[in-house]
Amino acid sequence: MERDTILILDFGGQYKQLIARRVRECQVYCEILPYTTALEELKSRDPKGIILTGGPSSVYDPASPTCDSALFSLGVPVLGICYGSQLMAHLLGGRVQPASVSEYGRTELTMDAADSALFTDVPESTVCWMSHTDRITALPDGFRATAHTADCPVAAMEDADRRLYATQFHPEVEHTPQGADMLRRFVRDVCGCRGDWHMASFVEEQIPVLRERVGKGRVLLALSGGVDSSVTAALLSRAVGKQLICVFVDHGLMRKNEGAQVRSIFGPEGGFDLNYVHVDAKDRFYAALQGVSEPEQKRRIIGEQFIRVFEETARSLGTVEYLAQGTIYPDVVESGAGSGGATIKSHHNVGGLPKDMGFRGIVEPLRMLFKDEVRALGTELGLPQGLLYRQPFPGPGLGVRIMGAITPDKVRIVQEADAIFQEELRHFGIDTGRGQFFAALTDMRSVGVMGDHRTYDCAVVLRAVLTSDFMTATATRLPYELLETAMNRIVNTVPGVNRVLYDLTSKPPATIELE
Repeated sequence: MERDTILILDFGGQYKQLIARRVRECQVYCEILPYTTALEELKSRDPKGIILTGGPSSVYDPASPTCDSALFSLGVPVLGICYGSQLMAHLLGGRVQPASVSEYGRTELTMDAADSALFTDVPESTVCWMSHTDRITALPDGFRATAHTADCPVAAMEDADRRLYATQFHPEVEHTPQGADMLRRFVRDVCGCRGDWHMASFVEEQIPVLRERVGKGRVLLALSGGVDSSVTAALLSRAVGKQLICVFVDHGLMRKNEGAQVRSIFGPEGGFDLNYVHVDAKDRFYAALQGVSEPEQKRRIIGEQFIRVFEETARSLGTVEYLAQGTIYPDVVESGAGSGGATIKSHHNVGGLPKDMGFRGIVEPLRMLFKDEVRALGTELGLPQGLLYRQPFPGPGLGVRIMGAITPDKVRIVQEADAIFQEELRHFGIDTGRGQFFAALTDMRSVGVMGDHRTYDCAVVLRAVLTSDFMTATATRLPYELLETAMNRIVNTVPGVNRVLYDLTSKPPATIELE
């Protein structure tokens, strides 16, 4: 059975991925395509509906992005959002002009058409999220205005007979409280999508595809222990079994016991049918990093060493036809690749893998999934929840959580302090799934007193932020009792630490990691 598909045409909107996520939350498959996608290509994909995103341009500017007006005559429902709504009006004979008053942020919205399919059960008065300097000043033939604000007479419009809908506001953002319901009405009611996109069906669909793609060839995967590479390993294990070789490079900059945890899941005693290669390269990484304190240089060394170790290990394995990677949909979209050719996501975000290793191709089974879908897939494949919902971890590992030069002793301090912090977060029932919570080591040493002795030891900093997109982050107001308990445990049980600090800085102006 062919799956229902919604196509999203990207006109440069900052919320395009959020639109796609909202559609996927309706259990409907969707893809983001560039606005330049040819009409014939759109038709060939047989979409159940099309969504036009927002964008920063003005439709009356000759250089602004546009599309073939025949798109609106395909007989397929179309929803225009923000710039997409103006483009729909402009191409169908309406008029768009600069607004006398620009609208930004939270805005009162009044519904003018209770019978609109898009606004079923939406209160007559609600709020929405606006971000525009132009507005529709004349409707195209056949359209009616279905909502307005104080400064925007056409905050929404529709031609229900042709199933063409438009909102000047952004229904995809959480600041439009009924926005998700509006999108669901469009996708499920107007477009008639069945809502049968779920991870069980994805597994059923992908396994034969992967088997045909790989044939009898062997597949190599750099397994980091993170969510994306772990789910990739589990899915490929289900599809091709021992043809899959997972290489885990332990660079000595992992969290406490992380290497052992990865081995317990994917190693010989784990429940997955694959070949697992564990490479202990701690000494090599520590030697290469000795005396290096500049953050970017540390990142470069860690990246280069990882590539070298992975390459050497790969060559020792004999002929391997395919390289697997845990590329997910945000990587594809942000690279600008859209739905086109393979996007190579370098392991640990350190630049490309060597081009002379003789692979026949790249296998990226997660490239059309968002992170929440990857986690749902991991659950379907039997991966432990502790792995799927673990704290995000930077590619260079503790290398960017240790300020100054890296030593094995500093790594031990951060590992122990972080493990204590995580234990106390769990003990106090803190939801760590909406941000990033960790311990780091500053390059500051200070005088302290322990017993009858003066000390001159290190300062650990605890960092806790909430974020939905990692572009911005807000420092978390943790209970003082939690911080006090964690501080006492760290100072009393982690040798080399006599001071614990809490980082209250948001992003911006700070970054989430220290280095």
